[in-house]
Amino acid sequence: MSFSSRRFGLEAHGPRLRVSESDTCPRRDSITMPFPFLLCPLVWPLRGSLPKLRLSLNGSADFSYSVLEYSKSLLEKYPSEERYFKRKLKRAYKRFSEVSDNTVVQGRHHVYFEKGGNIYRMDCRYSDQEMEEVLGTQSSDSTRGSLQRVRLSPGEHMLAATMKDLKSNMAKCLLVRLRDTPALPRLQLELSGVFSFEWASDNILFFTTMEELRCRTVHRLDLRETPLKSVAVYEELDPEFFVEISSTRDGALLTLNCNSRSSSEVWMVESNSPLRQPRLVQPRLPGLVYHVEHSQRLLYILANTATGQEYQLLKAPISSPSMKYWEPVFTPAQGTGLKDMELCGDHCILAVRTSSGPLGLQVIPLANPTETLTLQLPLWACAFEARPSLGRDSEMFRFCLSSPVCPPVHCWYSVKKQQLFIQEAGAGAGLTPHHITRLEAVSQDGTMVPITVLHTAAWGNLQEAPLLLHVYGAYGLDLSMDFSPEKKMLLEEGWVLAYCHVRGGGERGLGWHKAGHLQQKHKGVEDLVACVELLFNIGVSCPAKTALTAHSAGAVLAGMLCNQHPHLLRAITLQAPFLDVSGTMQDPTLPLTIEDRGEWGDPLADPQQKDYIASYCPRQNIRPQQYPSVLITAYEGDRRIPVPGLLEYAEKLTHAVQAHELFVLIIDPERPPSIFVDLRPGEDHFGPEDLDMLLDEVILTILIMNAKFY
Repeated sequence: MSFSSRRFGLEAHGPRLRVSESDTCPRRDSITMPFPFLLCPLVWPLRGSLPKLRLSLNGSADFSYSVLEYSKSLLEKYPSEERYFKRKLKRAYKRFSEVSDNTVVQGRHHVYFEKGGNIYRMDCRYSDQEMEEVLGTQSSDSTRGSLQRVRLSPGEHMLAATMKDLKSNMAKCLLVRLRDTPALPRLQLELSGVFSFEWASDNILFFTTMEELRCRTVHRLDLRETPLKSVAVYEELDPEFFVEISSTRDGALLTLNCNSRSSSEVWMVESNSPLRQPRLVQPRLPGLVYHVEHSQRLLYILANTATGQEYQLLKAPISSPSMKYWEPVFTPAQGTGLKDMELCGDHCILAVRTSSGPLGLQVIPLANPTETLTLQLPLWACAFEARPSLGRDSEMFRFCLSSPVCPPVHCWYSVKKQQLFIQEAGAGAGLTPHHITRLEAVSQDGTMVPITVLHTAAWGNLQEAPLLLHVYGAYGLDLSMDFSPEKKMLLEEGWVLAYCHVRGGGERGLGWHKAGHLQQKHKGVEDLVACVELLFNIGVSCPAKTALTAHSAGAVLAGMLCNQHPHLLRAITLQAPFLDVSGTMQDPTLPLTIEDRGEWGDPLADPQQKDYIASYCPRQNIRPQQYPSVLITAYEGDRRIPVPGLLEYAEKLTHAVQAHELFVLIIDPERPPSIFVDLRPGEDHFGPEDLDMLLDEVILTILIMNAKFY
């Protein structure tokens, strides 16, 4: 269970756990540990290293050329460091590329798992059975691409998996007919453009297709028909809504989830009668958000019907699913952020983030919710990811815990034994010893804002340490704190990593998001300023050694901070950043503008919203002043963030820097700002999946930091 942000790749997922949705991040769900974004800061060259950049919209300016030229000179100057960091990072990526248990799904007779990009299976009935390849990433003529999502049919007769083509970034769904040994699995069908899909039976598949970053139609495919043809069973007419398919844990229902930024609607299909028309659970209402699970002919509904429009767990008979029949079961405490929901036997398990920051589990006996058990998870854990259950009847809740510097650790909670099991390898195995400190900053209006700080040196010895700040603050989503090998390396090099959980995110529940969206966007930057100033005031680093990193929608707050308080930073790195809120939200021809009105507002319909967006939009509020250095990494294939808008932002920023230098006589000669746009060909919004291409970006980052911060 989570909210979605399709502009920035943060897709909504139902309670069913998946290998990975196509076009997803920052959760970066994958069978293997995915390669993270380039989120490390760059410190740009001093005056004289490069000529002033000339920008234009007709292509005469070549930002990427400037970055590549500087990269070449840097590698020539520091060849030994380049080799050292490349070896170290490559080892780290390979070491942490897989978690120890990479099971995809448990079938009736086989266990299916991923290895090296292929799907294999092993027969559970024979311990000496060798693994058998079910689906490979290589075809006879070309590379299929990266594995995204896998689903097994109820009777284990069919397997469906999506592969993302690394060249076109389009997803293709492959249907494999499974057979008992010695007959080999056989690829039966390929479907193009598939986003989400679920099996209703061994022969009937429901799926959605994506067009222009939108899913609005649900199709049903009956493999018994000749000729094969798909039938549309649902079409969404409202452009603000996005449709995807999930399955309840017991497999009894398929849910057609229609979500906008502020409301939702769920239709259900009973798996034992998949040819019937979908039934509506509760018609959409403004502000009502809900998600549906099922157990023993009861619907368990997570809906924002509690005080303050926060989430609570309710139930209703499947025969009477509408809202007037919903009965409260359990209501989490105010300020609790919900990460996931799972039904295990006769219990519901909520994965939560408490208002103070740590992660926990709330285990709710459905027959007697007053006996709810609350478990605190290890304090080092910053990120939670549920894992596929080992069978529909399993009473074991499986999940992984990680942090930016600790790779995933497998955990299990047994409902039957009421025990939590954590992988013996532990969080610190083979890693640099470090501290995790949780703080709260007082924002301008008195709101307490959480900060998570990772550091190796003792708390009183951080005045001279370089500081890397992280921010997101949009769509009700937590700031990503998944494991990242380069973050681990930065920690080892003495950096302090600070994560600012500002309003607009989801760390403290739905109210935390509402307090930082639409007309409250300025609250997010006020929170960020409070976090930065608190760190400086208590002796953590200083502005001259501080960098800020953000990606996608997080760049709105980063850009606001640069415009309003540039003295707090020396450098900023933005990946595929959203910087022109005003221009984007006034262009309804862009694929996600209409859908995103629930987060940013509608400047075309409301003059007040137009003025408010203009008051904070990073691109519109650039002015002559001493800016930090800025690196923008952009991707030509990015359909979410158009490249021309990024070039216009960089041009305007460069002119502002130049105007400031012309009219201000006192300039710090040691730290003149540089503005770079590194335009990378052939990538989508999420950067390269190829390890060597990723390392090229990261190595340059590490080298510049090593050369300029020390």
